[in-house]
Amino acid sequence: MLESHNQIIKGRAVVADDWSVLRLEEDEAADIAVVPEGKIIVPLATWLAQREQLAARAEIGVWIGADERPETLKGELGKFAVVAVDFPKFTDGRGYSIAYNLRKRLGYTGELRAIGDVLRDQLFSMHRVGFDAYATRPDRSIDDALKGLTVFTETYQASVDQDLPLYRRHPRDVRVESSDVGYGI
Repeated sequence: MLESHNQIIKGRAVVADDWSVLRLEEDEAADIAVVPEGKIIVPLATWLAQREQLAARAEIGVWIGADERPETLKGELGKFAVVAVDFPKFTDGRGYSIAYNLRKRLGYTGELRAIGDVLRDQLFSMHRVGFDAYATRPDRSIDDALKGLTVFTETYQASVDQDLPLYRRHPRDVRVESSDVGYGI
């Protein structure tokens, strides 16, 4: 089954989406799944089963399920125009770790797209771990979801988008004016 969105959020803008996501039926085997021509994002299992045929295609992407390991693609990430991470439901946070690992540990620099149950409230945190494209739920306003990227102006923790935590980014003038060891904390 092909899943398509007319529009996605890419960077910080709503743009037309010319990619389709291939989702296998429950009883469909990855090794015999038909991958149509065009810009298709295939499941990781399909890529692994049909690697030789799919590697010859210029416009191919892969999506990783929440229960799959991105390390499976180590050394092959440069072959993909887009890597997507599936969020089966908005309460499932495993996709955040997958995205972080793709960016920081595996060095993926291409388009990293969030697909599945993607909502406005998640976009800011998704951006922090490395996502730069978002296929939001079709039953919600994509223009409203775009506002989710600018909810906060400052972050405390380090992440993919900010290597240093807040206390390391801003110099502090701490002068000890007391003999009390805890003074100034």
